[in-house]
Amino acid sequence: MIIKPMDYINRKILPRIEAALARGKSILFLGPRQTGKTTLIKQKISVDAYFSLLDPRVRVRYEKDPLLLAKELDLVIEKTGKKPLIFIDEIQKIPQLMDLIQLLIDADKAQFILTGSSARKLKHGAQINLLPGRVVIIYMDSLSWQECKNNTDLDDILIYGSLPNVIMTKGSQNKNDDLYAYTSIYLEEEVRAEALVRNIGGFARFLELAASESGSVINASKLSQFIGVAQSTIADYYQILEDCLITFRIDPIIKTKSKRRLIKAPKYLFFDLGVRRACANEGPTLSLKTLGDLFEQFVGLELIRYVHMDKPHAKVHYWKDASGPEVDFVLENEQIYIPIEVKWSENPNLHDAKHLIKFLEDYPNAPHAYIICRTPHAYAIHEKITALPWQEIISLFEKI
Repeated sequence: MIIKPMDYINRKILPRIEAALARGKSILFLGPRQTGKTTLIKQKISVDAYFSLLDPRVRVRYEKDPLLLAKELDLVIEKTGKKPLIFIDEIQKIPQLMDLIQLLIDADKAQFILTGSSARKLKHGAQINLLPGRVVIIYMDSLSWQECKNNTDLDDILIYGSLPNVIMTKGSQNKNDDLYAYTSIYLEEEVRAEALVRNIGGFARFLELAASESGSVINASKLSQFIGVAQSTIADYYQILEDCLITFRIDPIIKTKSKRRLIKAPKYLFFDLGVRRACANEGPTLSLKTLGDLFEQFVGLELIRYVHMDKPHAKVHYWKDASGPEVDFVLENEQIYIPIEVKWSENPNLHDAKHLIKFLEDYPNAPHAYIICRTPHAYAIHEKITALPWQEIISLFEKI
């Protein structure tokens, strides 16, 4: 489905893009497929030239002769009579072009917006140029609640996610069809076509299990036994998901002044709950426990989205003691911690805050903690702990 201009949903990331361009910076604009990167640039940014490397005919021309792009850009520069803004879509398709782009940036001849739906080819290999210090890296995610709240509700997001096309599609069956098609395209075009793995069957089984385990602490040994591959291969598979922007890695806090033995394995969240469900091959009917688990993942994704939009130097962690106590998420910015528990409940109490209390005792740089839940109004549970409606998650970013 193609979103018509009248259906366009304004994106909160736009001010970051405009601010970077106003400073004369070039942008590497990364995000999974169908999150709306190209649509945003075409709708909101005036560019002097556009090249889509998704078009096989365009891609073949520059693969044969990368210098051909240099000649064409010289003409664009001559024609505009100023430093032009060049938009190159899906730059990871021909990463060798990054060397040419660097030369033009260093010579102050052109400014670029480069989009990519995978960072893998841009990160790996001695010959790949990531333009260090020359571009601002900005991430585009699925729609945040603030962006899509007028077009959906929480229950639908937990089941179908918040990809723009899916949000604007009518009918649960149509949404399901689009999500399963997305998963198939990802496997075919990102994994098989790019030869990222040799064992496609093993990777497909891993993808289903990884989606089912989304939000949980990784147990590589268990996944290795289920799939029948080495633990090192499980680590490689997760790296592929991360590089292809399908999952976010959430690292634990491992520093403590107490004698606690903290878990060091990461968690991974699929970037979109609808894509997660399609990858896990789950139906749309969910148990109460599953809804609670998905609500926790939704909160984690919202935190990551707001970090990308407004606090790019902040990080999202979790904290877990091997003996049991766990805090779902910890926002960190400039050595200040905001610990966060997530509860499906509408009225969490002091018992629900017991792990937050332990965290606050261990970390003096955590001034306050929050339980994100379904309460209609915020209220104090403890002198340093507040129950906060999930709709107000964005307010946490005013505190770091």
